[in-house]
Amino acid sequence: MGKRSSFEKIPKDAYQTIDPRAVAALLPFLKDHTRFAEPCVGEGWLSKQLVEAGHIEGYSSDIKLGKDALDLTSQDLKDVEMIITNPPWSINLLHPMIQHFSSLKSTWLLFYSDWAYTKQSATFMKDLCTDMVAVGRLTWIPDTKVSGKDNCSWYRFSTHKVSTTRFYGRTA
Repeated sequence: MGKRSSFEKIPKDAYQTIDPRAVAALLPFLKDHTRFAEPCVGEGWLSKQLVEAGHIEGYSSDIKLGKDALDLTSQDLKDVEMIITNPPWSINLLHPMIQHFSSLKSTWLLFYSDWAYTKQSATFMKDLCTDMVAVGRLTWIPDTKVSGKDNCSWYRFSTHKVSTTRFYGRTA
């Protein structure tokens, strides 16, 4: 999964958001009963945790369910306030998803923290990233206690960015 791992990569970056610390870090930034879309739902771990926390899943899909996230339309999202997902981390998929999702709705994406410090992120950080919330290392494989080797963050992207990116450090 990470750049310092010798493990085989899971096809299509299908790492499930099983670690509850991911959702716990995002909850303070969501208003009560947020209606969200999860276009990279996978096995549904992230959505389930958000719903258990009182939020409302208004749309979900996944490429393996027949809907490519890059084909998401404003009509698909008519009943939601924002997109919340753990997208594939491969740059050839991640960057188009950032552009596409943020053109449709305010978007929270969970992926590796180091991305924010790369040249390739500069335009996204300057033009679209409103908030970055540190999460830390997460567990991605069910029935294991081993954390990944990359620190993670939630990034909020919006075409309505009006100030510099706000960074929130870990609280736990």
